[in-house]
Amino acid sequence: MSSDTIAAIATAMSNAGIGIIRISGDEAVEAADRIFYSKNGQRLCDSPSHTIHYGYIQNGQEIVDEVLVMLMKAPNSYTREDTVEINCHGGVLVMQRVLETVLNSGVRLAEPGEFTKRAFLNGRIDLTQAESVIDIINSKNDFALKSSMNQLRGSVLNKIRQLRESIIHETAFIESAIDDPEHYSLDGYPEQLSGIVKYLKEEIQHLIQTSENGRILKEGIHTVIAGKPNVGKSSIMNTLAGSERAIVTDVAGTTRDILEEHINLKGLSLNIIDTAGIRETNDIVEKIGVDKAKEYLDKADLILYVTDASVELSREDYEIARMIRGRNVIAILNKSDLEQKTGINELSEISEHVISVSAKEGDGIEELADLIRKMFLKGNITYNDEVVITNVRHKTALAEALESLNLAEESIENGMPEDFYSIDLMNAYERLGYVIGEAVEDDLADQIFSKFCMGK
Repeated sequence: MSSDTIAAIATAMSNAGIGIIRISGDEAVEAADRIFYSKNGQRLCDSPSHTIHYGYIQNGQEIVDEVLVMLMKAPNSYTREDTVEINCHGGVLVMQRVLETVLNSGVRLAEPGEFTKRAFLNGRIDLTQAESVIDIINSKNDFALKSSMNQLRGSVLNKIRQLRESIIHETAFIESAIDDPEHYSLDGYPEQLSGIVKYLKEEIQHLIQTSENGRILKEGIHTVIAGKPNVGKSSIMNTLAGSERAIVTDVAGTTRDILEEHINLKGLSLNIIDTAGIRETNDIVEKIGVDKAKEYLDKADLILYVTDASVELSREDYEIARMIRGRNVIAILNKSDLEQKTGINELSEISEHVISVSAKEGDGIEELADLIRKMFLKGNITYNDEVVITNVRHKTALAEALESLNLAEESIENGMPEDFYSIDLMNAYERLGYVIGEAVEDDLADQIFSKFCMGK
């Protein structure tokens, strides 16, 4: 790990009340002292850690800005390195000027995620906690934020450590018994180990089972609103979004392009797409929109298939139904406020989930939200400290650890020599270590932290 000193703007690059320039590394305090002039004349290198100082950033004789400087000396900082944070005025230009002055003092510009990467490499946090930082920043709903905060506080780390400690204890006992059979007996041990392996498998299987909920919480449900023209798809979109995002008219084919919106629906995130009405058309522009709609249907987690309850189902309705049969579909009978000519029974063959709504009046939207939650959340998700896996990398490593435990279980059942047990147990131990970042490859670490924003 390079020990050079780095700096970056740690707040958003937009006008705000305050901007923060973060400096971290062996020369952080000395670099700041070259450009910061305290009102009381005290140098930062002579000041105690975790103190705040008022003064000016100067570039030569020019005063760049009036600032507050926070001093945090190693190892009691985010990176476990000497860290200085300059709180300046939050204009984009002034932040850039302060950063340029810092860089001119002998500091280099940080790479995206480099502060958090240093925190990981210096043992301040494990890899799951590091990944939770960007998840917190990108959280789209309360559930995702709560899960990410739990992970930052060490929920995944503590669970993985508990499982690894159990595995390494049994492996050490096996190795000791093989090396010193006079003092360590393996009589009856396979039966004892079988119970422990069963427990470990159940714990890992439970973590893996949470991953589908975790994905939904973290990424949102990729939802497509589909149907023939003029059935109220855009009205459904606007009602769910709580604003007039889509143009609504009585003219069929109004929606010609794809309209995307992120919607928070009772704590669930829907990445929702309103598509052009699917029908045969000679209009070139509309046809492009229809083709796009069909493409999005293939990639959707959920399809909201909208029909007009005030008219009878047409050939176009049945053609769309054929496209989406077998998928996660909620069939929506819209315009329930009008005289009904199509009922729930007529859509039951298309989907087991059929609901009647009126986008105009807002009727049935609560029931629609409850139905989506029931379809996608495997069990209840509450604001508690349950460990939820939200990361594909974690899920993959857990699945590999589970496979190694399956092999260990097979060896026990087949009466294989004890050293076979330890091989598979150690493989499981290593794969669990991969989750929290022990012995992680450099290129993987680089890939993970490259996704972070600058200054974090």
